[in-house]
Amino acid sequence: MKVFITNCLLILLLFSVPIHAQKRQRATCIDRTSRCFLRPFTCPQECPSLKPTDPKAKACYINCNSRTCSSQCRGRVPKCNGFGAACYDPRFVGGDGVIFYFRGKSNEHFSLVSDPNLQINARFIGFRPPGRAHDYTWIQALGILFGQHNFTLEATKATTWDNNIDHLKFSYDGNEVLLPERHLSVWNSPEGNLNVERISSKNSVILSLDKVLEIAVNAMPVTKEDDKIHNYQIPNNNCYVHLDVQFRFFSLSPDVEGVLGRTYQPDFKNPAKAGVSMPVVGGEDKYRTASLLSSDCKSCLFSPSNISDGEELRDFS
Repeated sequence: MKVFITNCLLILLLFSVPIHAQKRQRATCIDRTSRCFLRPFTCPQECPSLKPTDPKAKACYINCNSRTCSSQCRGRVPKCNGFGAACYDPRFVGGDGVIFYFRGKSNEHFSLVSDPNLQINARFIGFRPPGRAHDYTWIQALGILFGQHNFTLEATKATTWDNNIDHLKFSYDGNEVLLPERHLSVWNSPEGNLNVERISSKNSVILSLDKVLEIAVNAMPVTKEDDKIHNYQIPNNNCYVHLDVQFRFFSLSPDVEGVLGRTYQPDFKNPAKAGVSMPVVGGEDKYRTASLLSSDCKSCLFSPSNISDGEELRDFS
């Protein structure tokens, strides 16, 4: 009888092991500023792959931040309530974790981040319904300047939204970038320090600039439900396709400026009023730029001659 029970237990144990468990990938931290530089990590069982084939699956992320040094599971799409997010009309979550709104103005450009070696501008689209005191606005495009190079990422206009159509357009140094419409397709810059990867076949990408930043991007429409909730009064001939984005920065200086960038200053005091449902902050005059690829705002710091890896400041999940 004892032998029979023992055998049954052995069979149960064997069948409790996942037969088709995916092999957990390994990766090494390559951030020279981190104390975990060259330290190898194994991905968690819950997210065994660095680039999962399922667009909805969480990916393995190696966090080289000196405070943690760990492998973690992380979604690859923008997390609109996470640090560094800019979503909706537009609603920001600063580096200090404070939520605020920045209205800007339709068909104008504003600096989101300005640092000596990095400039990120946004083009705002929108409109002003009759009787309203300000424009409703959304982020339609990003312009990124680094060193002597630039990259643009735009949401293309549409009358109605179709999930089967890609609404993203890219350019590098003024030349159109063609990124095949398939999951995990990648474009790399000639210098190899900038890459763009599709995290679904259409409308979602991750842009990475080596040791400087990572941006998760979704192209989204203003839906009829959004229109009803906020009473935007969206016209029938435009669904205002825009970008929901989340930034991760790795080399910001303590003096960084911009609508979002200033919230990463170590001593920044956010003017957003606590307890207000939609705390709006200003700064249009300080951060307005002449174009998507201009760094001429009153508070801009960017200079093409400044090319530096810098020092890792913060990394948020």
